Amino acid sequence: MKIYDNLSRDGVYRSRNGVIFGVCRGLAEHFDFSVFWARAIAIIFLLVSGFWPAIGLYLIATLLMKPAPVVPLETEAEQEFYDSYTHSRRMAARRLKRRFENLERRLQRMEHIVTTREFDWESKLDP
Repeated sequence: MKIYDNLSRDGVYRSRNGVIFGVCRGLAEHFDFSVFWARAIAIIFLLVSGFWPAIGLYLIATLLMKPAPVVPLETEAEQEFYDSYTHSRRMAARRLKRRFENLERRLQRMEHIVTTREFDWESKLDP
């Protein structure tokens, strides 16, 4: 079972298929009800409370809700990275940089071992 299928249980996400920022669709998907009713409630709230309080609340919800992942997440590590990326992009970029620097060091060590004179290619390639 993919984690992407269980996003509604893990948190509230803005939908990427929404009309205006995807807030109503994201809430509807999270609480498992019709998008029509989510939008109807938003419009009723807009009419009852006035224009600015409803728009302000909608914009705050837009800023607080993370966008839904573009690519389906399959593992816990992917979910953790996505959450860290949407929370702090700088921290996620540092994690990626650290990971690639570690890979670069490992590749350099492997190249060093393989290119030394002591490495016997003939015995490694012949069965």
